[in-house]
Amino acid sequence: MLDFDDALARLLAGANAVGETEEVPTFAAAGRILAQRLRSGVDVPPLDNTSMDGYALRCADVPAAGAQLVVAQRIVAGSVGHVLAPGTAARIFTGAPLPAGADAVVMQELCAVDGDRVTVNHVPRDGEWIRRRGEDIAAGSEVLAAGTRLSAAHVGVAASAGAARLAVYRRLRVALFSTGDELAMPGEALKPGGIYNSNRYTLRALLEGLGCVVADLGIVPDSRDATRAALREAAAGNDLILTSGGVSVGEEDHVKPAVEAEGALDLWKIAIKPGKPLAFGRVGAAAFIGLPGNPVSSFVTFLMLVRPYILKAQGATAVTPRAQLLRADFSCPGDPRREFLRARVNAEGGLELFANQSAGVLTSCTWADGLVDNPSRHAVARGDQVRFLPFSELL
Repeated sequence: MLDFDDALARLLAGANAVGETEEVPTFAAAGRILAQRLRSGVDVPPLDNTSMDGYALRCADVPAAGAQLVVAQRIVAGSVGHVLAPGTAARIFTGAPLPAGADAVVMQELCAVDGDRVTVNHVPRDGEWIRRRGEDIAAGSEVLAAGTRLSAAHVGVAASAGAARLAVYRRLRVALFSTGDELAMPGEALKPGGIYNSNRYTLRALLEGLGCVVADLGIVPDSRDATRAALREAAAGNDLILTSGGVSVGEEDHVKPAVEAEGALDLWKIAIKPGKPLAFGRVGAAAFIGLPGNPVSSFVTFLMLVRPYILKAQGATAVTPRAQLLRADFSCPGDPRREFLRARVNAEGGLELFANQSAGVLTSCTWADGLVDNPSRHAVARGDQVRFLPFSELL
């Protein structure tokens, strides 16, 4: 069987990034992949300003606690004061520009006001409670690199740099379908031997969470001709075809021969658990990935293999999740295959496993916080440090 790392490397080698870009409002850019680096057109903050409500003053005027100064001006955010004369203070509010001549701010809680005079009960330090011009972002500096997958914080930084629009790669177009005569949709009556199609919902949500445009072709009957027709339809105008089920070598597994008839296919047996069968190839101009049908296998192989592929194809530079080293509050004997175990962090900061690690128990994925990435043939004893991939890195 193919090693997991080798399988991932092969997938990423075949992930051709979309070349087309578009400009979108910064408001609509979260989740997209930045196509061009962003430089700031302004200093952030644009002027020295106060980070605290209080009194702007000259340190030299307060050699000891209890010094009294005349309050000569009042400065609010959005206004600009005048030069601060020696022996005076300015009443100032958070975010307001510092008046010329001032070199510190004393918070209001350390001052006492009587009419137009303020008693300063604190000896200020030079620069106290002052945010310097450009201390966050300097004008002309790069604030976001090309290939960044834009989070809420990224679009906030773009806005603070003055960017109303951002150049991003276009969304990946993905055709999705499931195979299996046993599948029914929620709301339909189940026939004998039938099951509800959870993979269609799971995979569509995962794709949309990665910013893909999904063409959902539904459930395809277990027929070679029907599968070939669905593949031709899926290949028209899409970058990727994603399926679940039918990629093994049984008599009713029609995806493999259908893809081979319409294009080219590699069928891999990957040494992972859950998972194992995964198909990768092309149909026309579209790439093809076929996932196993068991719901947890489909979910895990998507997160560990398809997600990095899609991120790279959409132009992202960071495609692999960051692991944490956490204490195992469980033991397991290990497996010949590399295991991705559903686990969650307990109140003591250790990891506990879901009791049933079967590939058919999808509730394990709602119970868990993430996956323990356990090497093949590696037994885990309580207290060992293990690699943990939180779902926050994968979803």
